[in-house]
Amino acid sequence: MTRKKKQIKVIILLVTFSIVLASFFAFELRQYLTLEYLKYAKSLFISYHEQNPILVLGSYFLSYVVMTTFSLPGAIWMTLGAGAIFGLVKGTIMISFAATIGATLAMLISRYLLRNFVQSHFQKQMQTINSGIQKDGGFYLFTLRLLPVIPFFLINLAIGLTWLRTSTFYWVSQLGMLPGTLIYINAGSELAKLETLSDILSPTLTVSLVLLGIFPLLVRKLLSIIETKRAQKVAET
Repeated sequence: MTRKKKQIKVIILLVTFSIVLASFFAFELRQYLTLEYLKYAKSLFISYHEQNPILVLGSYFLSYVVMTTFSLPGAIWMTLGAGAIFGLVKGTIMISFAATIGATLAMLISRYLLRNFVQSHFQKQMQTINSGIQKDGGFYLFTLRLLPVIPFFLINLAIGLTWLRTSTFYWVSQLGMLPGTLIYINAGSELAKLETLSDILSPTLTVSLVLLGIFPLLVRKLLSIIETKRAQKVAET
């Protein structure tokens, strides 16, 4: 790919992002992404889904992919809405794939637009990060996906600056985001009981997600220690 062609593609991506972002705010779409609106429109959307299941499901899926790809606000509300409209099983499957596809596209955009610049201008700092990602990338990403305190779009942006394989990013993201997706879809299926978002993630549930994310890293560290001790014993004999 020539430099000129690459520059054109970068410009196209930036223009597309600007148009999507501007359209989102120009049409005031954010007003529809509230708990009150979801409760109000729940029966209406369910009726649409019963009349045109494939159209509604496909439109919802594509809308979610676009929202996550361009890091637009409102993914939480759409996840709750999926639970309310499609139910636990269908909603979980749809959102799991839509969120992962959108996250992967966002990561690739970050990689395509920013990685070369960051890698060249912050080579020393990125060398350490790339080394860690190469060694424990899947485990670190899995942990990040389960931590509810780290914004979704920041993870996509940060991993896009590394050399983590796209296939690894995809399957680890899908697996790591699944517990959180289940929690929000289940909450959406019981939308009438929700008053605020804090009703979804209790302190106990938050701690559980953190521990679940850290667990693989602890196991890997423990195995590493065991391997080191075994190697030392072999060397001593």
